[in-house]
Amino acid sequence: MSSQVLIAGAGPTGLTLAIDLARRGVEVRLVDRAAEFFAGSRGDGIQPRTLEVFDDLGVIDAILAAGAPPAPMRVYLDGQYVTERRMTEPRDPTPAVPYPNPWMLGQSDTEAVLRARLAEFGVHVELSTALAGFTQDESGVTATLAGPGGAETVRADYLVGADGGRSTVRKALGIAFEGSTDESLRMLLGDVRADALDHAYGYWFAAADAPMNGIALSPLPGGRLFQFAAPLAEDTEPTRAVLQGYVDRLTGRTDLEIAEPVWSTVWRPNVRLAQRFRDGRVFLAGDAAHVHPPTGGQGMNTGIQDAYNLGWKLAAALGGAAPPAGAAGPADIGALLDSYETERRAVAARVLGISTELLEKHTAGDEDAMRRGAETQQLDISYRGVGATGALVAGDRAPDAPLRRADGTALRLFDLFRGPHATLLGFDTSAVTDTAGVQGYSILPPGATPGEGELVAVSGHAFDDYAAGSGTRVLVRPDGYLAWRADA
Repeated sequence: MSSQVLIAGAGPTGLTLAIDLARRGVEVRLVDRAAEFFAGSRGDGIQPRTLEVFDDLGVIDAILAAGAPPAPMRVYLDGQYVTERRMTEPRDPTPAVPYPNPWMLGQSDTEAVLRARLAEFGVHVELSTALAGFTQDESGVTATLAGPGGAETVRADYLVGADGGRSTVRKALGIAFEGSTDESLRMLLGDVRADALDHAYGYWFAAADAPMNGIALSPLPGGRLFQFAAPLAEDTEPTRAVLQGYVDRLTGRTDLEIAEPVWSTVWRPNVRLAQRFRDGRVFLAGDAAHVHPPTGGQGMNTGIQDAYNLGWKLAAALGGAAPPAGAAGPADIGALLDSYETERRAVAARVLGISTELLEKHTAGDEDAMRRGAETQQLDISYRGVGATGALVAGDRAPDAPLRRADGTALRLFDLFRGPHATLLGFDTSAVTDTAGVQGYSILPPGATPGEGELVAVSGHAFDDYAAGSGTRVLVRPDGYLAWRADA
C-alpha cells in the first residue's frame, strides 16, 4: 500500500500535518504505536498564534466551544487566602490580532477536535501500528509497519517523524538530540477531581516561608477535573496518597479530598533540540525535533506550527512543479524543503530558550516566575532574513484586518487567507488577478467604491497594519507569513 506522505505519530503535530496535507489533496497515512488515544490534559494551553492556525484549518469554532479562557489563580499561603493572580492579563482583540489571549483545553480534547476534522477528509488514525523501520532512496521511502494484521511494507514519497521525544524516526536516522536532562528535579503532573474547590478558579497552595514552592491546581474545561502540578522527591512514588499529603500539609483543610488521578506523569527537565530536522525525504516535527519544559506552554504549540510550516511545502513538492513564483519563498523545490529546517529549527531554539528561562525563574523562586508575556504567545515569530528592516517585511506574520465587499457585507483578511492557497494583496490598485495557486484581491482605501472583486479596508486598518501605500503589493504564503512585498 502506498501513500504520498506517511506520518508516524498522531499527537497534535501529526494530526495538524495530516489535516493540512489532506485538504491539499495529498494522500496521507497517519499511524501511531499506541493502542488507544491519549487521555490527559498534558499540553492544555493553546497560544494565540496556534488559534490562528486552527482558524485556517477550520477547527477554531470547535476549539473555542470546547475550551475556556485561563482561570484566575487564587493564592493561599499557610491555608490563608492572600491574593488572586493571572498568568497573563487579558487583552482585547484588535483588527490585526483577533485571538489575543491563550485558550485552555486539555490536549486529549484538542486531539479529538483535530481527529474529527481529519475524518472529514476521509483520513483516520491507525492505532496499534508502529513504524518498525524504513529505508529511503532518491524517489521515496520504504517503511515497515507493525500493525494488528502483522508486518506490512509501505511506500511513500516522504516520511515525517512526529513520534515524540523518544522518536523512532530520529533514532533510526542517527540524528543527535542535543541538550540535557536534569534528573535531580522531578514534578508530578496529573488530572484529578477536587470537588471541594470552586472549578471556576485555579489554586496555588504553599507555605508562607516558601511561597514559590507549592502546588498548583488548574481547572480543565469540560468537566470537574483540575490539572495538578507538584514537586516530587526523588524517592517518592507518584500516587494519590502523595497528592493528598501535599494538599493536607499545605492547605490545612480536612475537607479537600483528591480523587484518584485519571492521568498522571512524572516530568523531568528535558531540554533538547535535534541537530537536523531533515534527512533526504524524511523530516522531524514536534517533540521528535525539540522537547521543552512545560513552563510557558510552548511545546505543543511549537509542534503544531512545525506541521503548519511543513505541510504546504510538502504539498508543493508533490505537485510536481515549483510553486507560483515567490508564493512559497524559494522557487526551487529542494530549497523550499530545506527552508523547513532553516525556519523552524531557529524558532525551536528560541522557544526552548524562553521555556528554560521561565523554568530557571521557577526553580529560583522568583516572584514573577508565573507571569507570561507576549514572548510566549508566538505572534512575534518571524522568518525574516538577517538584517531585514521595516515594519512588515518578507517572513513576518501577516496581520488580520476588517474588510467590506461591494454589497456592504463584512469579512476579514483571515477569511481571504483561509485555505490551501497563497494570497496576493494589491493596495489601492485594480490590477490583481488570480494565478495558479494564488488568489488575488484589490484592497481599496476607506471611502472608495469597490467594484467586482475589490474590497474596502474598513477604517484603513489593512493599510496601516501592512504599512502599505498606493500600489503596494504583498504576497502571503499559505501559512500566513509574507513571501514578499513590493512598494510602488
